Order: sequence, then structure tokens, then C-alpha cells
Amino acid sequence: MHPLLHGKRLIAFDLDGTLIDSVPDLTVAVAHALADQGLAMPSTDSVRDWVGNGAAVLVERALTWSLGAPPDALLLDRAYAGFLHHYAAAPNQLTALYPGVKQALTALHEAGYMLVLITNKPERFITPILDHFELNGCFALCLGGDSLAEKKPSPLPLLYAAKACGVMPGDCMMVGDSRHDIEAGKAAGFTTLALPYGYNHGEPISHSDPDAVLTSLDEMIA
Repeated sequence: MHPLLHGKRLIAFDLDGTLIDSVPDLTVAVAHALADQGLAMPSTDSVRDWVGNGAAVLVERALTWSLGAPPDALLLDRAYAGFLHHYAAAPNQLTALYPGVKQALTALHEAGYMLVLITNKPERFITPILDHFELNGCFALCLGGDSLAEKKPSPLPLLYAAKACGVMPGDCMMVGDSRHDIEAGKAAGFTTLALPYGYNHGEPISHSDPDAVLTSLDEMIA
């Protein structure tokens, strides 16, 4: 196991950009939502830079890009409802696991670590995605961006998970791909591990000063 796992009992994982590459399916849903409103459709690269703060912010960023100005509340509501509809219809068609994810989660689970999932994605999409990749049995708790009053970069979801599992924050680790994951982890008193391949608004994740940066998740079990 990775040296930073020594003494840890709970490991929290982000989802999008950490365990799965979901941007292709998110791009399709965003494109359909904007097309429904008669607006230009963004590229996959643009959506990749907009992911990280939850679905509503993703749609708002896409609308702002297409309009050249922030959308009004009515348009945002319509486009967001459209996005949820289109994404729910096909959340796994183009989404893929990153290399080493299944092996790492299985090994950590079998080694006795408590694994939790903390994502800013709406909670309704978590179970279908985990079921698709046969990962549901790995996690003791899953929290979406709308599960609690606050989402990452707030430390609230991390502290909630630690308390729910009966583990002190100092015995926990946050694993993610974005500055929001690292900021939340630090604020919660978790050790932080980062992945450089995900979605971090075009910024190197090392700039967030995590405790370590891994090339892939299977380095956790090497």
C-alpha cells in the first residue's frame, strides 16, 4: 500500500475525473440542453474545463459561453432541467473507468479500508453509474452534490462521512482530481492524494499542494 495509507481507516473518493471519465456523456447532455434552447453546442474540451462544481454550475458555464453573457434565471432553469433529462437518459453510454480504478477499489475494500464516495454530481446519478461498472459494493456511503446543504470545496461532506462512519478526520484520506477535492480535504483535516488526469479547469493539480500526486489509482496498492 502507498505509505500515506499507513494508519488510515477511511478513504473518500471523488467520482468524475477521478474514477470515471464522464465528460463525453456530459458533453452530449449539455449539447442537447443548449440545442433545445436554440443555442450553440460546446466542444468536449470546453466541457472538460467546466466540470467540477456540480451540474447546475456546469450548465450555467455552458450557457454563459454560448450567450457571451450570464443567463437569466428562467433560461438557466430550463436548460438545467433539459440537461438532467438528457443525462439521465444515457449516463453511461460513453463514460469509462480510468485505468487501475477497479483493481484499486477492490484491493482497498478487501484490505478493510472503509471507502466512501463524495461527488458534486447530483445524487440521483450515482447509483446507475456505480451499478453499470459493478462498483456499488465497494462503498459504505455515497454523497452527491445535493445530498447535504453544502458540497465540495466545503469540508462538510467529508466531515459528515467521517462522523457517519465513526472515524476521526486524521484517520481519513481524500482522493480527487481537482482543487475542490484538495481544498475540501485540507479543510476537513484529511490527508490528500491527487490524480493529474482529471478535470481541474486546465490547472495542474500540483498547484493545490496535495500531500501526494499519483499517476493512477493502482499506485495506492503498489
